[in-house]
Amino acid sequence: MTLSFPDFILNNEIIGFFEKPLTLKSGRLSHFYVNWRKSTNDAWLLDQLTDSVVTFMREHHLACDTLYGVPEGATKTAVIAALKLAQTSAGYAQGSHVIAMGRAKPKPHGDPADRFFIGQPHGATFVLEDTVTTGLSLFQCLDQLLEAGIDVRGVICLTDRCERRDDGLTVPEYLQKTYGSRISYHPMSRAPDLLRLAVRQRQPPRELVEALAAELGLSVDQLS
Repeated sequence: MTLSFPDFILNNEIIGFFEKPLTLKSGRLSHFYVNWRKSTNDAWLLDQLTDSVVTFMREHHLACDTLYGVPEGATKTAVIAALKLAQTSAGYAQGSHVIAMGRAKPKPHGDPADRFFIGQPHGATFVLEDTVTTGLSLFQCLDQLLEAGIDVRGVICLTDRCERRDDGLTVPEYLQKTYGSRISYHPMSRAPDLLRLAVRQRQPPRELVEALAAELGLSVDQLS
């Protein structure tokens, strides 16, 4: 039986709790983590994950010519999901699809297509991110793609932490404000929904549930 995406996340401990808050990549303190690295370092889990990405895109009619992962976190997931999408698409043949990768740091010289990319995206492009907090890496990636003339149509993220940025906006609000309606936003999971399930499944201490609820701007009853 195929697991739902939230069950995949919970069963493989991609989301979890900290009794003492830790500093995230964004610099924020948090009592919970969403760690997709575990699933992308395990071949079996990565196969399951990329199947979920492909299924999500098809169910939401997110047709694209190129799926591009934000360097470096979503690169492996995007490459394998892009290959699966290509192999099952009509007209799959030599030269029909590009497997695109971005460089975390541009080469200091050479053709722009090679400086920023290992395989430049072409056509309608969707950007894949693993975890979205403030969106810093995501928006840097989008700016680089748009500067290179890439036709970016949308963003897919594995998990949106649903936090507000320092400017008071959520990531989808900032995306809309900055890029307008040309770039759509598609989270495959949201942290508040996942944490409700995780709290009910794992029954952490009351004090931790209170800390999580305060962090998310929810009541304890909403989380438990």
